[in-house]
This record gives sequence, C-alpha cells and structure tokens, in this order.
Amino acid sequence: MVLALLAFLAGGTFHLPGAFAQAPILIPADASAPVAPAPDRATIEAGTQLALTQGATLEQNRRWGEAILLYEDANRSFPGQAQLEHRLTVSRLHFDIARRYADSTYIADLGQLNERQALEVYGEILTKVQANYVHAPDYAQLVQRGALAVDVALHDPAFTDKHLAAAAAPKIDDFLREQWRQLDIANVKNPQQAKDAVSRAARVGWQQLGVNPSALIFEFLCGATGALDQYSTFLTRGQLDEVYSQIEGNFVGLGVELKGSEGSLLIVHAIVNSPAARGGIKGGDRIVEVNGFATNKVSTDKAADMLKGEEGTFVDVAVVSPGQEPRRLRIRRERVEVPSIEDIKLVDTDMGIGYFKLSSFQKTTVRDLDAALWQLHRQGMRSLIIDVRGNPGGLLTSAVEIADRFVEDGTLVSTRGRSPREDFDYRAHIAGTWKMPLVVLVDRDSASASEIFAGAVHDLRRGTIVGERSYGKGSVQGIFPLASCRCGIRLTTAKFYSPSGQAISNHGVLPDVQVRFNAKPETLQGSAEQANEQVKAARDEAFLSAAIQAARQLMAKR
Repeated sequence: MVLALLAFLAGGTFHLPGAFAQAPILIPADASAPVAPAPDRATIEAGTQLALTQGATLEQNRRWGEAILLYEDANRSFPGQAQLEHRLTVSRLHFDIARRYADSTYIADLGQLNERQALEVYGEILTKVQANYVHAPDYAQLVQRGALAVDVALHDPAFTDKHLAAAAAPKIDDFLREQWRQLDIANVKNPQQAKDAVSRAARVGWQQLGVNPSALIFEFLCGATGALDQYSTFLTRGQLDEVYSQIEGNFVGLGVELKGSEGSLLIVHAIVNSPAARGGIKGGDRIVEVNGFATNKVSTDKAADMLKGEEGTFVDVAVVSPGQEPRRLRIRRERVEVPSIEDIKLVDTDMGIGYFKLSSFQKTTVRDLDAALWQLHRQGMRSLIIDVRGNPGGLLTSAVEIADRFVEDGTLVSTRGRSPREDFDYRAHIAGTWKMPLVVLVDRDSASASEIFAGAVHDLRRGTIVGERSYGKGSVQGIFPLASCRCGIRLTTAKFYSPSGQAISNHGVLPDVQVRFNAKPETLQGSAEQANEQVKAARDEAFLSAAIQAARQLMAKR
C-alpha cells in the first residue's frame, strides 16, 4: 500500500524574548515594503561564524534538534555557505541516529536481521527509489552519503554503546580510510554496484571493528534515503506506525504534543479530553520525570519513547507548571482522537464572522470541516476565517477536498513527477460549495497541504490571504512499506504547483495582506519563558485582528 501525502514537518518555532509585538502593521500586496538588500560579504561571514559557534555548543551538548533549527535558519539567511550546509547534514544524521536507537522497535527488528537480509532491505530501498523518486537517483552520491552516515555513527554514543567494543575505538580512523577505498565510489553507477560496495564496507567493519554488518548496512541505507532531500527518510516500524496514526487522526498515548527543551519535555499542547488534559496537564507544562527516570539524564526521544505503551497501561510522570513545584501524576494510556479542527467560534457576532483553527490535513479533516461549517452556519455565520498557521500539512487528497468546499471551478493544484502516474490536475466541483467571504490565515510555518489550500484560494481569487509568506514546501511524499522488513521509507514522488502554475517549493504563498510587528522589548515582564508566552499571545492577537479586519472589508464589498 502506498499513501500519497505531504510530509509533516518536524521541529517548531523559537520565540526570542525582546521581539514583543505591540501592534500589527498591515501591508497590502500592492503596497508592500521594499525588499531588503542582500547582506554584504562581511555580514555573511559574521553571521556564518556566529551560527557555527552557537551550533558547536548545541552539538557538544547533543541538542541535535535545536542545532538543526539553528543551521536551517542560518542557511536561509546565508545560502550557499558550505560549512553551514555540512553542519546541518551532520546534525540531521546524529538526530536520526538518536531517534532510531531510542526506538525499541528498531533495535528489535535490527537484531533479527543477518547480513544477507540487511542487504536485501538496502536493495529493496534502492529499487523503490529508482521506481518512485521524483528525480533519477545518483547511486554514487547515495553510497557517499551512506559512508558519511557510518562515519557519524561511529562517533555517536547512541550507536557505539550498542555496537562498538571499547578496544576497537582507536581503530575507527583506520577503518574509515579502508571503507572509502573499498567503496570505490567513482565506479558506482547502478543499484547492484551500490549494493556490492556497501557489502564490502560492512565486512571490513566486521573484520576491523567487530561491528555487526547489519548495523553498518542500515546506516548506509538510512544515509542514502536522507541524501535524496530533507523530506525523504527511512522509517522504523515505530515511526511508520506514527505516520499512519497521523494520517488516521488517532493514536494510543497520553494526548500531548511535546518537544525537548532544557532537559525536559515541554508540553506544546494537550488535546482536549485526552488522558493528559483530564490529568491536569496543559500547554506550557514540563515533564521532568518518566517512570522514575529524570528526563535530563536521557535523550529527548528516549524520554518521549518512555511515554508510549499499550492501551490501558499506566505511566508515572512528574510535571512542573510555570512557577509551581513538581507534581506527580499517574496517567492511563488510551486511544486518543486527534481533532484536525479546533476553536470553532464566532469572532464577530454582529457581522457573523466565523473562525476555526485547521491544524492538520488527515483522513477525518473533511468530516470535521463539514461539522464545523454547519455549526457556525446555525450560529449565523456570514463570512469565515480559516486559520492554518503552524499547520505542517498532511494528506494531499484532504487538502484538495477542503479547497473544493470553497472553490466552484478551476484547477486547485497540479502535481508533476518523474513517473507519468504522478502527473495529475485536481479540479474543483461546483456541488457542495460554500460561497461566503473567506479569509485564510497563514504564517511561515504553514506548509505543504496548507499551501495547496491557501494557494488555491489565492490564485483563484476566492478569498483574502492574511499573515506571512508560507513555508515553501512544495513536494509530495509517498509512504512505502518494505517487504523485506517491518519498516518503510518516505520518498518525494512529485512537486506540486498552484493554479497559476507557481511552484510552491522555496517560494511559498505570498499573502494579500502581510502582518508585521513593531518590537517593544521594554514591555516584556517576568522570566524568559513568560516573555515568550507574551510574544506568542500578542502575535496571535495581531494576526486574528488583521484577519477580522480583512473579513469585514470583504463583507463591505458585497
């Protein structure tokens, strides 16, 4: 089974104290501010060096997720800097190793594969890349990135503590030199040659270091899939199950969205009526202990993995709310339904302006949308604001169906890939169209499926887009389970284009009304954490105010 979807993005947005938004500046598209000049050489060099210095500190502390975000921001500000690009690649490899080795399903599955079986997995992945990837693969490049992944793994405790005897550590450099010789990358032209090269290198690793050949082969295949682009990746059995849960809109757990922060698990959001929410956990809280283990003593992924378990089992956590002492909770793991639409309300009862937050595009989203629209209709809705800020994407088909609810005619989105079966034009149907004035709220974290929806509304002049230029993630991924092991891969299979033919990748959707802020850091109060909350609240208020203003203007024109 292959599922076409738009990959969910990892990570998040950092809000820096001092960037307090006092009031929004609304900039119509036809009167936008002049484009800032490109940074000069001195600025680029200084910015690059600062990012490398800050990144080195994060890397030393093994805070790989934060390092990735730092290097991604730096690469956007100073593109083409080889050192920044290399550190981003290395940080991603370390991050992936940490995730895999915190995943009990990966360790169990790897332990059951011998060298021959691991090579079969590698060969199957190359076959799927050849058949489905959006561009023709460069096999020499895939092997080369795999070799870099092995290099990184042999210097990462998550890997070495599992596979490398202490006595072998001094021999690592000798092995790496021999590995490059054995690979003979210049002569790797096809999948079989790639497979043979990896087999030779894995055997050298076993002979010189005593490392399980299967473990090295899996580093080669994980490095190869990651080399294709930032969205293609190997999926462990646990990660594959998580992707399916995201698509289905339900999972077994506590019902929280979290991220690593300062040695704890920061609760970004607790789902309404979830076990966590019923237990009193809310956004802004921190989990500092799981089943007696302090979260600052293990990796973020390991701590998060400890929260998982079978339905009906319990987990003990220590939770800290801002300004309060830790409290201990015992929470039952349950199946949690993830709403894709939340905060349904009228934001202007006199004018009948409806609002809801569309947080993801999953299988249940169209059903949830229809319910929300009728709920608002019964309350007197005459115009609508749909908020897709921070929405990382989801199912392509869901994005198309949502756009089709508001657009009567025209092409909603087009996909183009290397295979003709990926070329498709999705068109609107007049039946079932809601015709009220429409405003769509976007920000720099609105990505993929969000951009399909916003791009259709923008290009077909169906409504007003308010906010910031969106992320610019214009590719379609397919999920491919593997026959040779209980794992899978996510591959980019096509690029998508808005109705006007605009490529979304690296461009995003430009709003009709841009929202900017005046910074007044002197108005911030309390700790850095409290200041961040003030920034977020002010930002949310400014965006919503701009959207309400746009909705009123649309209604005035009718």
